[in-house]
Amino acid sequence: MTEYLRSGGWLTEYKKTAEFERMIAEYVGSKYCCVVSNGTAALALSLWACGIGPGDEVLVPNFTHIATANAVRMVGATPVLVDIEAETLCMDYSCPDEKVTEKAKALILVSLNGRAPDMNKVRIVCDVWDLVFIEDACQSLGSFQNGKHLGTFGDIGVFSFSSPKIITTGQGGALVTDNEELYDKIRKLKDWGREIAGIDRHDTMGYNFKFTDLQAVIGIEQMKKLNQRVHRKKQIYGWYEEQLRDLVEFIPTSMETAPWFVDIYLDNPSALQEFLKENGVGSRRTYAPIDEQKIYPNGYYPVSKRYCHRGLWLPSSSLLTDAQIIGICDLIKKGLEK
Repeated sequence: MTEYLRSGGWLTEYKKTAEFERMIAEYVGSKYCCVVSNGTAALALSLWACGIGPGDEVLVPNFTHIATANAVRMVGATPVLVDIEAETLCMDYSCPDEKVTEKAKALILVSLNGRAPDMNKVRIVCDVWDLVFIEDACQSLGSFQNGKHLGTFGDIGVFSFSSPKIITTGQGGALVTDNEELYDKIRKLKDWGREIAGIDRHDTMGYNFKFTDLQAVIGIEQMKKLNQRVHRKKQIYGWYEEQLRDLVEFIPTSMETAPWFVDIYLDNPSALQEFLKENGVGSRRTYAPIDEQKIYPNGYYPVSKRYCHRGLWLPSSSLLTDAQIIGICDLIKKGLEK
């Protein structure tokens, strides 16, 4: 960072941003990558680039960060909530026949915590219903399915670099695609619609969702650590599962998955959270169902409600030692006994 600042380089996006984009594209196996200000902006840009707007409907899982649904509203479209499957906690992709109307134009599949259903089957569902397939892979950098990186099965994949993610630039997001036309639209949309960066001639509508080279310098160094962090995340999840699987519910996780957080499911997560807090260990409840947020209408989503209300995220930093994890597990056992 000091070397970069002394070099007289640009603070706005420039050569370092382009280098960061190349590293991401190469890692996930996409032809094109465009980094932007944050993951929510990336989701909105993916919809705009695909022509989604007012009057359109977009299928969204009921169990996800609210940014997924809010991005749909941001472009003027309507999110249509879909329940999840218990096996992965991702959208139940067998549901679209109950949800698709003539207004439906896209489906956003969230690979929650690096897990995903059969993505090739989701692709088929989208093709049958003529839906744009967008992957919200914000929690899935470093996670694969049958050797293919999550985020690369759809028309556009979106990643996030917010502070809790496996790599971070403080805030930031990325869109990846193999479609040159979509990439060109995204590139213009994030830069006020300019045909050429730095030249104020605008041939299309656009906004300011640009990245900075200052963030890119951080991101480049983070990418160098990604493989090691992916390996460590898998180890941490394995330690927790080995110690606690007879006491709480874990969602099946393959060796291709790099879990963002270690998530467990039990009948009274708030009591365990309070016990851990009293003993100096932080934890966090999983997302509330989207339909229980005040800005969205309630509905009938039994699977998402069952898991959202039972979920707890445990300490999951890649810096945790094995001894610390075992100590946390011992504390959890005591808390469950109480």
